[in-house]
Amino acid sequence: MARIVLVTGGGRSGKSSYGQRLAEAHPEPRLLIATTVPFDEELKERVERHRRSRARRAWSTIEEPVDLAGAMAGSAGFAVVLVDCLTMWVSNLMWEATARVAGGGYTEEQVAKKCEDLLAACRALEATVILVTNEVGLGIIPDNPQARLFRDLLGRCNQIIAADADAVIFMISGLPLQLKGSANLDPIPEDQQ
Repeated sequence: MARIVLVTGGGRSGKSSYGQRLAEAHPEPRLLIATTVPFDEELKERVERHRRSRARRAWSTIEEPVDLAGAMAGSAGFAVVLVDCLTMWVSNLMWEATARVAGGGYTEEQVAKKCEDLLAACRALEATVILVTNEVGLGIIPDNPQARLFRDLLGRCNQIIAADADAVIFMISGLPLQLKGSANLDPIPEDQQ
């Protein structure tokens, strides 16, 4: 059964870098499931920086913005799977649903079901699964309904994933704070895999 580590924190807190270092402390092969859809030049450059940081480090990559449980289910054989990130995944779910159903979108219950499906797909693997997400509940209340819905959906997602995760790390100013379990940079001993 998989070991699940959730890495959370604010924007530019070091989440992705920490998740990558944690993944690279584990044996190969490694898989990154990228959820970002680079829709502008700045985002394309961010994605390219992340690609360069993994170059020549034995990474495979799957780009999957919506069907994260499906991508996870197809990840058998990897020692470690890094998902970067749940924040973009929830955003993609919101926009995909809105495009599909005019005026529609996901409810918290529907996102909760997607998270449960993702966790089931994770637990079916024999791997360490590292999920990166943003903490969105520490700021002001958003001033518009779409932004409040996004905060609520991602907050619900984070709660569900954190409750089931073996370890939860909160990143602040590049420093990891252990909230649950252990997510040190040491690989899982072979007798516990």
